[in-house]
Amino acid sequence: MENIDKKRFVVKVGTSTLTHKTGKVNIARMAKLVSVLADLHNMGHEVILVTSGAVGIGMGRLNLAARPVETKELQALAAIGQGELMFMYDKLFGEYDVVVSQLLFTFDVLENADSRRHLLDTFNQLLDYGAIPIVNENDSVSVEELLNGDNDCLSGAVAALTNADMLIMLTDTDGLYDSNPSENKNAQLIEYVEKITPEIENLAGGAGSRGTGGFATKIKAAKIATEAGVPVVIANGAKPTKIYKIIDGKSEGTKFFPYKNS
Repeated sequence: MENIDKKRFVVKVGTSTLTHKTGKVNIARMAKLVSVLADLHNMGHEVILVTSGAVGIGMGRLNLAARPVETKELQALAAIGQGELMFMYDKLFGEYDVVVSQLLFTFDVLENADSRRHLLDTFNQLLDYGAIPIVNENDSVSVEELLNGDNDCLSGAVAALTNADMLIMLTDTDGLYDSNPSENKNAQLIEYVEKITPEIENLAGGAGSRGTGGFATKIKAAKIATEAGVPVVIANGAKPTKIYKIIDGKSEGTKFFPYKNS
């Protein structure tokens, strides 16, 4: 058997990647994403998936045409959709005989030393068992990601907590541009970012996607991870097979190099 350099990857997939413009689940893309992650697992790598999509699936289950605006409605939809979301992941990963697990928590868990340690122990034990942890914020209790982040910052925190080898964030844009590509047809993709400076943060602005997390929250997540020594790649999730190129070190999207404060 060929020896591999075993790595730990955190992959974050947002609502914009998991759903069509109608808000319904993009089943084909979700299935392809699962096949790629299962393949990485079969290669011997450790995979942690941070996923959004519970609200969208909840809307589908209730046949709602438009996303509600009241927080309590979004929380209820998340509660309805979360079970269905995990059912879909379990079914799809099960086709490749890969065990998955659900981890729902809120940011206050990460801020407490004891609970943070217990959470890390759980991650490590699940990975030792050969399972793929599937992470989402507990939106029925906490509303920060539900309203503002689409799990972006959560993925950065998970990558930092678990000392991942890389955080891969999949969205509906190709990466970070030097200006808004929807307004400037000559906007250029920035392939590499050595350090996230205020200038880089300003470039992110508030432009976003169909999820609640605009690009600014993705830069914030990248900053959390890179300051913990974890490299980050933000790329278009339309073709999940790009993940192979990313882990092989090929240029895809925007790569943020790790940086630790001395």
